[in-house]
Amino acid sequence: MPENRPYKWLALYYDRIITFHLPFFEAARQKVLGAILPRVERGCDLACGTGTTALLLARRGIKMYGVDLSATMCRLAREKARKQRLPLRVIHGDMRDFRLPEPVDLFLCEFDALNHVACKEDLARVAGCVARHLRPGGHFFFDVNNRLAFEKIWASGTWFAEKPGMAMVMHGGYDREREVGWSNVEWFLRDGNCWRRHRERVEQVAWTATEIRETLRAAGFDRVNAFDAVTFFKGDPAIQQGCRTFYLARKA
Repeated sequence: MPENRPYKWLALYYDRIITFHLPFFEAARQKVLGAILPRVERGCDLACGTGTTALLLARRGIKMYGVDLSATMCRLAREKARKQRLPLRVIHGDMRDFRLPEPVDLFLCEFDALNHVACKEDLARVAGCVARHLRPGGHFFFDVNNRLAFEKIWASGTWFAEKPGMAMVMHGGYDREREVGWSNVEWFLRDGNCWRRHRERVEQVAWTATEIRETLRAAGFDRVNAFDAVTFFKGDPAIQQGCRTFYLARKA
């Protein structure tokens, strides 16, 4: 795996700088999963990060698992669960090949986490692993960045964030031949009286809607619904029609 998988610096500072998406994803969850969540007893947040979504659902009384490839993310998620006194079992694992101790009723994989697999063919591995751990009639809820997002947003400029003791500059683009979006991240972290510079590279795979639907159906999902993100990302001018799609798939 490349050095940025799992992230080193993004994991440490994620909760300090990556928060703008939270209300949009809460809106998507309420709309798409509103009628489903009351029936969910067990769930799993795939690529759970620092556990934000998993803990929200644990607070609703759902028995939650979290899976993430980053050991740092897993540690932070466990710390948050302890502080909030919520039951959350966090598993350090790869979304392409993980194991849960029991089947669940719902899988989530939010904030384009699914795009972070190493290559296009890995989508089938993720879908198959999810299906094996999902009870019949259970659901898989996830969102992806589409090619338009990489062309219009990732390649359109530079994103800058600054917090006490740290600053981050991010710029990216889209490799049409590989069908991969990329972003170079420059970190400036205070170390005493000095600033240290670190670099990371983030890559995301792009799929077409047809590729996603065919892969899910091959894995055993009989119903796949899609929702454009503009429905939920109200007030975010960067999100245009076709940039991001939410999916809800049901296991047959």
